[in-house]
Amino acid sequence: MREAPHISIVSPVYKAEAILENLVSEIHLAMKLVGKTYEVILVDDRSPDNSWDLMTRISANDPNIKSVRLSRNFGQHPAIMAGLSCASGEWIVVMDCDLQDQPKEITKLYHEATNGYDIVLARRKNRKDGFLKKISSKLFSIAYSYLTETKFDNTIANFGIFNKKVISEVLLMNDYIKSFPLFVNWVGFRSTVVDVEHAGRESGKSSYTFSKLLSLAFNTIISFSDKPLKLFVKFGMIMSLFSFVFGLVTVYRYFDGEIQVLGYSSLMVSIWFLSGIIITTIGIVGIYVGKIFDQSKNRKPFIIDQILN
Repeated sequence: MREAPHISIVSPVYKAEAILENLVSEIHLAMKLVGKTYEVILVDDRSPDNSWDLMTRISANDPNIKSVRLSRNFGQHPAIMAGLSCASGEWIVVMDCDLQDQPKEITKLYHEATNGYDIVLARRKNRKDGFLKKISSKLFSIAYSYLTETKFDNTIANFGIFNKKVISEVLLMNDYIKSFPLFVNWVGFRSTVVDVEHAGRESGKSSYTFSKLLSLAFNTIISFSDKPLKLFVKFGMIMSLFSFVFGLVTVYRYFDGEIQVLGYSSLMVSIWFLSGIIITTIGIVGIYVGKIFDQSKNRKPFIIDQILN
């Protein structure tokens, strides 16, 4: 029986056929500098190219490479969670496969972790992403920070090193909508940040279109915060107050002779007041439905089809 590796490196794979061999080669070079036993877990998120065929060949020739294939495309963060569930190291590194997260930085992350930290996150000093991705990430961080009343740094993504006790707690989070960096932010533990070099994309382009980024942001915020519902409750209360004031003004105008149409006053007061009450009620019910929804997410976030090595 093989001895459990000291470090596990998890990387979700999607449309990475052109860079996989380079990724594995650079990880090997970086881990020689670290000087610890390790395993590399590549998770094929049912990529439409030949990534899995290449992963199969790599695993056949390298016992340190564990290749995992999902039953369908579940998305980047469920793929990360699938890889974490297969990791056996004392420390787990999570990184993207596009080589924008550079394997050589693992040495820096690991050395910082040995100073007594459970989590060491990689902060990209100078992001080499496109304008759209940068601005959407910035807007998401502002919205998420406001709606969850937490501080979210858009220069930090998936790349980092984590003690196995942190990953154990992350895997216990049963939210159907997965967001690895937000899970890490929520579980706590002693953490720090290290500045790393962020590289440009070696080949291809990001699979995250604007619509996918928007959908991911919306789903993540709804999953992690009920503040939007509370805002609707406040809005409903403001509408009710406004309708009450408007009703007093309308009644005054009626008795002052400014309104001659019969039924106008009662109709306007009823519409405005009842609209405010309805919005408030929907908001309150929505909060309870949201809480029930959070507790009823029992579907598996990923299904593993094959594991090699």
